[in-house]
Amino acid sequence: MSDSVAYDVTAGVATITLNRPEAMNSLDTPTKVALRDTVQAAAEDEAVRCVVLTGTGRAFCVGQDLKEHVGLLQSGDMDALWSTVPDHYAPIALALAGMPKPVIASVNGVAAGAGASMAFACDFRVVAETAGFNFAFTGIALSCDTGISWTLPRLIGQAKATELLYFPRTIPAAEALTLGLATSVVPAEELATATAELATRLANGPTVAYGAIRQSILYSATSTLAEALEFEAGKMNLTGGTEDHRNGVASFVAKEKPTFQGK
Repeated sequence: MSDSVAYDVTAGVATITLNRPEAMNSLDTPTKVALRDTVQAAAEDEAVRCVVLTGTGRAFCVGQDLKEHVGLLQSGDMDALWSTVPDHYAPIALALAGMPKPVIASVNGVAAGAGASMAFACDFRVVAETAGFNFAFTGIALSCDTGISWTLPRLIGQAKATELLYFPRTIPAAEALTLGLATSVVPAEELATATAELATRLANGPTVAYGAIRQSILYSATSTLAEALEFEAGKMNLTGGTEDHRNGVASFVAKEKPTFQGK
């Protein structure tokens, strides 16, 4: 897609790689545009059954490129400075959290600011034991973005989320696992293998059912029980009409392992 965002689809797994290692994968405007468009493309690509988001070098992503941010502040271009939240960060979060297929954050290094926010918009966070999370925002007297005010309390509770957002510090991988920020923690040299194993498992699964479940969870967070039940019913009808469902039932009756096609 661009020099700063690499995109590869292999065996149903789309890997999106932030590729600005010299800037710790910080997000300048071209990178944000490329990342937004790439995530949205992966969401819409029927050949993609699982998405992996990762980075190159020492960082997963340290959020906003502060050199660019300072330049915009000094230039007085307030429109460019603050339009990035609705134009870039919000669409990235919505696409990651809402796409109808599973998403993995393969956290190879520090995830800070919007980088942490993006990781939390994913279903799973496979974290290298040398990596960590830092919420960073108040360190430069800013509020939070990229959906972290929504995702973080749902992962670790409101009180702990408030504490960590108010008083940012680097949370090492082991503590992240204890808190529930990480799904799993692995040695750095095993990160690619562990991610690939999970991604392959997901890509070989019932994609429509996975998508329906993640969208049901997302919907239920801001809905009444009655509304959630109605939404679930619609998704049950959707998944009940898939080839994967018919194959899964036939395989169950035959006492065989099902093979899912993602449709």
